[in-house]
Amino acid sequence: HMNKAMILAAGRGERMRPLTDHTPKPLLAVGGQPLIVWHLKALSAAGFTEITINTAHLADQLHQALGDGQRWGLSIRFSDEPPGALETAGGIATARPWGQQTNEPFLVVNGDVFTDWDFAQAPSLAQAMVDEKQLACLMLVPNPSHHPKGDFQLMGDLAASTDSGEGPDAPPSLQRLARVTEPTSGREGYTYSGIGLFHPALFAQTPPGQRAALAPLLFKAAEQQQLCGLVHHGQWTDVGTPARLADLDQALRSQRD
Repeated sequence: HMNKAMILAAGRGERMRPLTDHTPKPLLAVGGQPLIVWHLKALSAAGFTEITINTAHLADQLHQALGDGQRWGLSIRFSDEPPGALETAGGIATARPWGQQTNEPFLVVNGDVFTDWDFAQAPSLAQAMVDEKQLACLMLVPNPSHHPKGDFQLMGDLAASTDSGEGPDAPPSLQRLARVTEPTSGREGYTYSGIGLFHPALFAQTPPGQRAALAPLLFKAAEQQQLCGLVHHGQWTDVGTPARLADLDQALRSQRD
């Protein structure tokens, strides 16, 4: 069973200043608890047990706030990066969240998104990925106003995911993804949500301890027809600015009242 996840928490949060001058972005609170704690509780509820968190900016605060994860039934391991951090692929390759399991996909979640996507869907998606030899499976969302073109377009169902039956418990069908290009092919683009399943092989050529961006690896996987995904139409916010943080906080509090 898939039980490993990584939360990306190393970013500086430039657009969130001055809030992030003294608090790492994932520890900013919405609806009464830090962004990253929403993730930890949801991952624990979905059966994940081993969580890797990469840190750079104000790392000590994350260590102190989260500890070893036991209060959520989790085992948390930190991967501390140098100032300026290693970007996403570098951070993942350095942290090696897959542990000894080099053939099993793991989940990656951006520490600064908020979502109601059910992480319990991840194991069935991981199985479909392995069956179809996919390097990554991305959760996509309808394009937010600050990213109107999107990143990827849906190119049709993967074979393995179409014969899995119907009904409420059937896993959602995975689609092949292609990069949104100019001019677009007329297919709608969607935005990468910051939530994805990745196979360790995606990072085989990424040396630990060096800066490396994730996008080029995803684009290459797409060219090799080894990138798939699905669209989440539920709640999702990229908490990128103080205004979006305040809006989300207000929305969560009104849901609770």
